[in-house]
Amino acid sequence: MKILLVEDDKKLALALGIRLKSEGYDVNSTTNAMSAISLATLHSPDVVIIDINLPGADGFTIAENLANSSVTQHTPLIFMTASKKEELRTKAEQFGAIGFLEKPFPATDLNSLIDDCR
Repeated sequence: MKILLVEDDKKLALALGIRLKSEGYDVNSTTNAMSAISLATLHSPDVVIIDINLPGADGFTIAENLANSSVTQHTPLIFMTASKKEELRTKAEQFGAIGFLEKPFPATDLNSLIDDCR
């Protein structure tokens, strides 16, 4: 299963990437929106895990671009954020997210959401 991880916190991205790879997932990672859109189009991931708060453009901008592409329009999205703002969860749901995680979150919660994409 191919996963695109979009996270600007390099330590968290590294930790999540290592964990997901150790579980057998093929993981591509990036720290910014423009790269995320390009990687998603190029690699057609089975799921995209997106941090909402990113420099330059937020995770919802990525989701909007993915939804407008014939290559990625049906790709499941999992949003994550350190924010406790309930409106972010609502907005994620409007983009059809299969999951919304508040950092820090148990790895088992992420695994469960990814398993739902199989």
